[in-house]
Amino acid sequence: AKIIGVDLNPDKCEIGKRFGITDFVNPTFFGDKTISEVVKEMTKGGVDYSFECIGLSSLMEEAFNSTRTGGKTVILGMEQRALPINLGSYDLLRGRSICGPLFGGLKPKFDIPVLVDRYLKKQLNLDGLITHELSFEEINKAFDLLVEGKSIRCILWMDN
Repeated sequence: AKIIGVDLNPDKCEIGKRFGITDFVNPTFFGDKTISEVVKEMTKGGVDYSFECIGLSSLMEEAFNSTRTGGKTVILGMEQRALPINLGSYDLLRGRSICGPLFGGLKPKFDIPVLVDRYLKKQLNLDGLITHELSFEEINKAFDLLVEGKSIRCILWMDN
């Protein structure tokens, strides 16, 4: 199975490989081709599942357009301006779907204890997502790291 990571920052490729991506796409390397065109070429027709994590309506559309007939797109990023997404009704009629699950669609009462148990048993690698630990006073640095694409997740400690 192919697990394709897409990012403008080439440093994210190695991080992604630690979490299971098999292929990496940097959109700037493909000229005028859209991300969905590149992904469809790589997969001979599209992916079964796509996940949009940035929160831009244009990327939500690209994630949807990257799926095959019957594929599912999960929107995890939040569009700040609440812009509409343009989807083809024919694509929806052919079984492609899009959803935006709150908390990943989990059922907190059942799923959170399972996730905590898996984390404690080292079956769920969350520590690898933490790239920086900062004091709360350094919150602006945490935002700078995020904007510069140099962090995945920062922990802010409330005490020194």
